[in-house]
Amino acid sequence: MSFDYQAQHKQRLAYMPWLYYTLKPKHKQWALPWQAQIQSQLCALETITLGDNCFIAPQARLFAEPGRDITMGNQCMIAADSFIHGPISLGNEVAINHGCSLDGGRAGIIIGDKTRIANNVTIYAFNHGMNIRQSIYQQKVSSEGINIGEDVWIGAQAGIVDGVNIGSHSVIGMGAIVTKDVAPYAIMAGNPARQIGDRRDKP
Repeated sequence: MSFDYQAQHKQRLAYMPWLYYTLKPKHKQWALPWQAQIQSQLCALETITLGDNCFIAPQARLFAEPGRDITMGNQCMIAADSFIHGPISLGNEVAINHGCSLDGGRAGIIIGDKTRIANNVTIYAFNHGMNIRQSIYQQKVSSEGINIGEDVWIGAQAGIVDGVNIGSHSVIGMGAIVTKDVAPYAIMAGNPARQIGDRRDKP
């Protein structure tokens, strides 16, 4: 029985992209051209601008029509099964793990340097109207935008709604639903999320 170790290694990187940055030289010989091809094709088909040394899983789905651009700084990584729809701007060293869903609406999503987004997080920068005299799907969509600061950790399965600003160095707990602005350094948990601590108090 023969095994395709390279194909399995690509799958591993797609779901755990941080491993891309620790590859041995013998693995970089195939991994760097593999990523260059994926990224070149994306940039040719969509309005995407990438910094240096990024990683994008082939199973990730990025869509960026004109006027809904996606821009990434250096060393950003997007894992498999994520849906990313502009307008979205990522700083440097931003990580989006597998199964995330981000839609910038009209106003967009901005994510600061070194922010980490765990798996299955949803971030939607738009909202439907809810007037009872009209069906939800027929109502006007609003979009205020979402701003996420630097060095933020967003836990698995968290949700962030339109219009929210998340301060730098804050932590959003697993499964939290953020409906209001978050102060810098705040530790948030719950649905709706509330502050339960401050990172500056941690050892």
